[in-house]
Amino acid sequence: MFGKYFDIFTGQNMDNNEQKDTGMPAAPEVTAKVQDDVVPDPETNPEPKPDPEVPAKPEIEKESATDAPQLQTHTEQPPLAIAMEVHHHPDLHHQKKPWKEYLLEGFMIFIAVMMGFIAENIREDITNNQHAHELTAQLVADLKADTAGLNKVILEQTKIRQANDSLITLLQRPLGTADLDQIQRLIINSHNLWSFYPAGGAIGAIKNELHLKQFAHSQLISHIADYEGNIALLHTVQDIYLQYQHNMLDAFLREHFTPGNLLAAFDHKPLPDAQMRNLTQAGLTQLAADMVLIRVVSAEIVRDDISVKENAEHLLKYTISEYDLGKD
Repeated sequence: MFGKYFDIFTGQNMDNNEQKDTGMPAAPEVTAKVQDDVVPDPETNPEPKPDPEVPAKPEIEKESATDAPQLQTHTEQPPLAIAMEVHHHPDLHHQKKPWKEYLLEGFMIFIAVMMGFIAENIREDITNNQHAHELTAQLVADLKADTAGLNKVILEQTKIRQANDSLITLLQRPLGTADLDQIQRLIINSHNLWSFYPAGGAIGAIKNELHLKQFAHSQLISHIADYEGNIALLHTVQDIYLQYQHNMLDAFLREHFTPGNLLAAFDHKPLPDAQMRNLTQAGLTQLAADMVLIRVVSAEIVRDDISVKENAEHLLKYTISEYDLGKD
């Protein structure tokens, strides 16, 4: 055995020496694992017996360099039938349309746009009519309240004017025959004022909606302007009346009324007595002159109250008639 390998080894060396002598390049040296090629002789190299006490180790399979790789073959499955939606593309090669069809299509588009515009106008008109109806109904309610209030104001302010006239007559009498108790009562009555303030909620809302054709194309704004103009004039006259009271009547009260009488008079109670302090004929005459001025303004207030009431009634009648609110 060993002689065989020796001959092979020496033969290879001889071939290499011959190649060196001939000048040819040497062939690549082939090495092999002797242990893999040599078959073990059972006589010379007996296989070791396994020790029963030592657990056997798993054998490691050696892969030979010449072994071909194992190819895993997969069984091909038949493809699954998938339901696919088929999209058919339209034929884009249209034939030329006649001009009448284009005209018809344009006319239909025009009709559709016009119908939409008309429908929107109708919807907006219905909404505006409802909104205008609500505002005018509230205006009617406000004007009715204003008219009722003005009736009360006119009645009470007329009483104040009558008290002014009576006081002027008493103040022109001599001090010795003057009715001091009645003079004090009339002075307190002349010190009053019945002011008027309208309920302007609906009027203010209508002013903010003047763009509505229900208001823009009517005389409602003109009537409202007259009504508010007379109210502004009335308030101006009332301010003058209050100023006269402060400058003329208040000065007389401080100088000639006793505290007890003054307190009872403003509490609408009977006067404790008719006594007055530091009263002279000149003082009565001065107060009579001042009362003439106060009476003029008081009469103007009554006239303005009546004028405002007339404007309110005209505006009320026009609103009911123009917006058909008689059934409400």
